[in-house]
Amino acid sequence: MMAHMSKFWLMKSEPGVYSIEDLKKDGNTHWEGVRNYQARNLMRDEMKVGDAVLFYHSNATPTGVAGLARVSREAYPDFTCWDSQSRYFDPKSTESEPRWVMVDIEFVEAFDRIVTLEEIRTESALSSMPLVNRSRLSVQPVTRKEFEMIVQMGRNG
Repeated sequence: MMAHMSKFWLMKSEPGVYSIEDLKKDGNTHWEGVRNYQARNLMRDEMKVGDAVLFYHSNATPTGVAGLARVSREAYPDFTCWDSQSRYFDPKSTESEPRWVMVDIEFVEAFDRIVTLEEIRTESALSSMPLVNRSRLSVQPVTRKEFEMIVQMGRNG
């Protein structure tokens, strides 16, 4: 069996809901509440333990990459969809046929500053990223080159 080649992802969270600082404090968390089929399919079919994550603060001032995380558990049923009190409740999802999944991620690093969306947009080498092409997906694939460039931007101020 071949070893898994790590993939790279960008995952969006509103810092008022869950920030990189929350993840740093918690150490790890489950990434629940994804209710887009394309994002769900990426998590379910492609995310593997050890994959690297750019942790992106959306709906913030400024928006941008706040740090790094790593996938620590592969996709499993998102139990929030069965909780009628949850904002992620989905009456069409059942425990025998779960419609939604989540993964677990663990904290790796918080950048000293946000790598802003505007900075990312100005880098021609990042022009193919779904993020700069107006993708609203909360989970997006990133190439190794894009990942490394953003990490360098985040670490070098």
